[in-house]
Amino acid sequence: MIIPIRCFSCGKPVGHLWQEYKERVDKGEAVKKVLNDLGLERYCCRGLMMGNVELIDLAAEFKKF
Repeated sequence: MIIPIRCFSCGKPVGHLWQEYKERVDKGEAVKKVLNDLGLERYCCRGLMMGNVELIDLAAEFKKF
């Protein structure tokens, strides 16, 4: 899945935050601290970031018919 540009529920722009979020979490920083630093306070936006799974690499392995 590609990260949405805006939150599905409230419409806040979140797409530009994905790269920084991913880098900091991969380095081992606490998810809660990263989300707070990025300014994501609403549950809908936080859930959107935490629940996103990058499946584009997996989907690219399959051939079209």
